[in-house]
Amino acid sequence: MYGRGFGLATPAWVVAVALLATPVVAQTAAQGSGVITGQVSAADGSALPGAEIIVRETGQRTSTDRLGRFRLSGVPTGQVTVDIDYLGYANGSREVQVTAGAPVAVSITLDSLEEAGMIVVTGGLMDQTARALNQQRTADNTTNVLSADAIGRFPDINIAEALQRVPGIGVERDQGEGNFISIRGAPSEFSAVSIDGVIVPSSSPDTRALDLGTFLSDVVKQVEVNKTLLPSQDADSIAGSVNLVTRSPFDNPRLRITGSGGGSYNELGGTSDWRTQGVVSNVFGKLGVLLSGSISQTDRRLDNVETVWDVVQLAGQDRVVPVENEFKDYDTRRRRVALTGAFEYQPDDANKLFLRGTWTRRTDDEFRNLLALVLTDGTLNAGSSDLVGSWRNTRYAKEFRHRIVRDTVFTTSAGGEHQLGDRTRLDYTVGYTRSEQDYPIRAQLLFRSNLRPTIAYDYAQNPNEPAFSIFETREHLNLGSYSFRQNTFREQDTILNEYAIGGNLLLTERSLFGARAEFQFGAKARIRDVFADNEQWRDRRGAAAPTLSLQQLLSNDPSTNFGYNLGNKFDRTLGTQYFATIRNTSQVDGTLRAENSIVSDYSANEDIIAGYGMTKLLFDKGSLILGFRVENTRFSGEAFRFDLVDEVAVPTSARRSYTNFFPNVTARFELAEGLVARGAITGGVARPNFRDVVPRVEENDETGGNFVAVSRGNPDLRATVSTNFDASLEYYFQQLGVVSAGVFYKDLKDYEFDIVRFGQFNGMNARIAEKDNADSGRIIGFELAAQGNFTFLPGFLKNFGAYANYTFSDAKITLPSDVPNRTGSVRLPNQSRHVYNMALFYEVKGFNARLAYTGRSDYVDEFFGDPRLDSFWEGRDQLDATFSVDVTKNINVYFEAKNLTNTLGVRYNGIRARTQEVEQFGRLFFLGARANF
Repeated sequence: MYGRGFGLATPAWVVAVALLATPVVAQTAAQGSGVITGQVSAADGSALPGAEIIVRETGQRTSTDRLGRFRLSGVPTGQVTVDIDYLGYANGSREVQVTAGAPVAVSITLDSLEEAGMIVVTGGLMDQTARALNQQRTADNTTNVLSADAIGRFPDINIAEALQRVPGIGVERDQGEGNFISIRGAPSEFSAVSIDGVIVPSSSPDTRALDLGTFLSDVVKQVEVNKTLLPSQDADSIAGSVNLVTRSPFDNPRLRITGSGGGSYNELGGTSDWRTQGVVSNVFGKLGVLLSGSISQTDRRLDNVETVWDVVQLAGQDRVVPVENEFKDYDTRRRRVALTGAFEYQPDDANKLFLRGTWTRRTDDEFRNLLALVLTDGTLNAGSSDLVGSWRNTRYAKEFRHRIVRDTVFTTSAGGEHQLGDRTRLDYTVGYTRSEQDYPIRAQLLFRSNLRPTIAYDYAQNPNEPAFSIFETREHLNLGSYSFRQNTFREQDTILNEYAIGGNLLLTERSLFGARAEFQFGAKARIRDVFADNEQWRDRRGAAAPTLSLQQLLSNDPSTNFGYNLGNKFDRTLGTQYFATIRNTSQVDGTLRAENSIVSDYSANEDIIAGYGMTKLLFDKGSLILGFRVENTRFSGEAFRFDLVDEVAVPTSARRSYTNFFPNVTARFELAEGLVARGAITGGVARPNFRDVVPRVEENDETGGNFVAVSRGNPDLRATVSTNFDASLEYYFQQLGVVSAGVFYKDLKDYEFDIVRFGQFNGMNARIAEKDNADSGRIIGFELAAQGNFTFLPGFLKNFGAYANYTFSDAKITLPSDVPNRTGSVRLPNQSRHVYNMALFYEVKGFNARLAYTGRSDYVDEFFGDPRLDSFWEGRDQLDATFSVDVTKNINVYFEAKNLTNTLGVRYNGIRARTQEVEQFGRLFFLGARANF
């Protein structure tokens, strides 16, 4: 059992100010004061979130919420002037007569700058940019906001791809689409994702990181990226949190019907995609109802070449050489379906009840043709090097695979918000989330040739397309040399359920040290259960062979991969018929690969009980938040210890409990009009991946009883904790622009990494592979961003605008001294030193065009036992373009061009010339239409 909060020894003054979050609350006299409530809207009735509301006579201020609502209590009675400041709109003011007793309700409509006759550059994108920038400006913490309309101006089909436009966010890709994100150089596991504030757990059995490629970008109203945390937020986001905010029927309280749809042409393979989406919402008196649905289908053909590198002895020396090559020809269909719904009841300005739900599923239906060159079944010839050489007496094989994988996420939440008197507010939420990943089929059919050729390789000339002699000698096209080798089937299901309940109590218009203050307290419980089950079968019996020969199973469609001729593809119909026929025969106890199946099975339970307190001191030009958060984690896990020699599985279990304490200091001050300074000292935690901490053990006698290889989970693995320091300056100007600069430093303790040690296991010499904790680590960097419209230019040039951002980060961990082949520090996985975005746009009423460039530098994918084999993803840049035009007031037509640079995905081992994987996606062109009524 252990208790740990910040990675560094927490300074005494930080603890002291955190304790100020729980003082005896000083009451402010309520006599002679009243309450102003209100709604700030645009001329079309849509809400304006993030508007700054200021009482001119007293300096009291607040900001509107996501629905444009605000509440000011403790306002002196009599006539006061309320000023409204909103970027992109003409500032407004309202004379209000405040009386003691009942709140005074006001409704305020702001004119756009165009309507006020100040500028003429307007449009849908500008309107949504205004909403995002205003929310970002008035937020207590460092936040970036992406609106749905702004996302729609890029060819970003999923949430991960939309987030790549945000400063400091890098994206990992699968089949050309974004999936996992990295915020400010941190691993994906360092960022939690929520939907409407309810945490969404990962459906993967191997990582806590959520695959954001599952979520279509058009299911949300906006995306909020919190780069610093408040005490009221869950602490499991060292790098920052992402909150997906779904639409509300009160965003624009009337009957609204919107929809969009279109199709695409994919250059590689000549395939096509389509997607469609619709939203219906209305408000019936006090009740608002919203339903939305979205569906998309992408058909892609991908080229993929992979090389396995290893260390081989040649003439008494270690050589890093290719030991296996795989040429993969993919035909994939990816379908996403999403449904959202919301019921909201607002009987009056003081009360609100809601019920929301989101269901989304991504299904990948993939056919893969594979040519494998198994070089290590032969002998490396003398004189071979890592880049040029040859193997003799090798083997090669052809394989057909059909795989369907489904990722499903369902989340629902219910709760309420209540104003209890003039100065007390209560909100609460009950949530449930279920994430599941399953494989309805994962089947492979392998034919192996009886020829044993010499195969020469050459990576020196072009590492992206290395040369192999077999494509000149063409042995692999001799279909008569192949015979049935095996079939394999795999079933895998991972289910994670999370139940959450939490509440917050806010006390406003109090005082502390002579300053106006707010006090907030809250508690939350999260109960999480995870179950992972994996079954694998391999059948090499002659009776499992297809009745058709390899030649009969092939179609007339050529299988090509980059410039390599792989022969013809398998006939999909014949292949799937074989799998359906043989499945019941091959999936039996006698063919079960028990060692592969059992060691992947586990179950775990994790309960997190949290509480927090915070004080917000309010000044004329800013605020200072002092607070703390405490999280207690109780974990239990069950897995198996499997002896491969005796084929015996023994169930094992482990339990643990630990508590983390996170002080918090967050400051926001407006130094001058439009100039906002921020600073924060916060803490965060990244709990171990479930698979790494459950007590699974696999042992294998590799040397006849003298040596045992052990792979195991580590129940003593500690959570990574961090102390975070952030500071920034942001300058906002009225004509929709911002220039910002920020620095960040994260001090890490107990980072989780892979290690192979030599020691004792059950009294035997052993090589033990497991996860362990690094002694220390840190992430340091800075972030620059700018965006604006060129309204100062003459003529049509004033309709142009641009934005750009750049983030530098340097992340390292210090490893224990007993780590083999490693000394000192190493880079954090998934950390690019450079992440950048640039865009040039043109917008005038009815027309929008945008050219966007995004990229990141190389980053570590995985560490191996030998540093020469460490895996890196090469940095990747991409150029995209979008155009849209309003055909009528309600109809918009748009065109998207994606990956115009035709950039490859490249992974390499150790040095760039040792390519591990090269994947080509091609360019994509999409034409669609939107309707808005």
